[in-house]
Amino acid sequence: MSGSACFKKCGSVLITGANRGLGLQLVDSLVNGGFSPGKIIATTRDPSAALKLHELAKKHPNIHIIALDVQSHESIQKGVEEVHQLVQEEGLNCLINNAGINVIANFHTVTAEKMIENFHTNAVAPLMITKAFLPLLKRAASRGACDPATMSIQRAAVINMSSALGSIELTNKELAGHFNWYPYRVSKVALNMVSRSLAIDLEDDGILCMAIHPGWVRTDMGGSQAPLSPEESVSSLLSVIGGLTEKDHGSFLNYTGEPLPW
Repeated sequence: MSGSACFKKCGSVLITGANRGLGLQLVDSLVNGGFSPGKIIATTRDPSAALKLHELAKKHPNIHIIALDVQSHESIQKGVEEVHQLVQEEGLNCLINNAGINVIANFHTVTAEKMIENFHTNAVAPLMITKAFLPLLKRAASRGACDPATMSIQRAAVINMSSALGSIELTNKELAGHFNWYPYRVSKVALNMVSRSLAIDLEDDGILCMAIHPGWVRTDMGGSQAPLSPEESVSSLLSVIGGLTEKDHGSFLNYTGEPLPW
């Protein structure tokens, strides 16, 4: 049985950056795949512009759209309050830190401002969002299993959408010479360290934390030459994420489920 089926037993899933690309496809696949969780909380910086997301929400009442600017402390805090009203004492089961940007710059065009912009969205924001939603994650974790060692999305999990381009080892081998994107790559390396550090800090609370690479996908960010469609990527992602257990805690996995080198 595919791990995706486990989402049907998951009370709530929050996805950042759900207005386009992989985020929108995650929402679409969850509600139309026959394994929809109880609540899908889809966040976007500007809900009024998220037309496709609203179309899905009209057809599926378990989709809840919330405004959340991942670079704004005030917006994150307001988002936590709104999510609390939705999940109440059940807490938040699965947080998918998907929102991200790609500031393209090579060695000759990179600036400090470009580095900081990409670093803030891709590495700092997932950390701050996880920290803000921690009380709701802990509430779900405390209700989700009798065995404190058991981990899964049905209990509580933080999934950070990373990239193989954030692998230092692959940068020197398989990916050498490709995608010379200093801001993006450095931000994903930092996100991987955030994921490992969170895994240590959240372990005692029974909250699974890991990083996953969605593959090179044909989105606005990935470009038209990418080999994977959003549907193909997300189908594999959901199967892997749904099947995560305590053995995957602190891991860095490919969308196919294989471990990636740090």
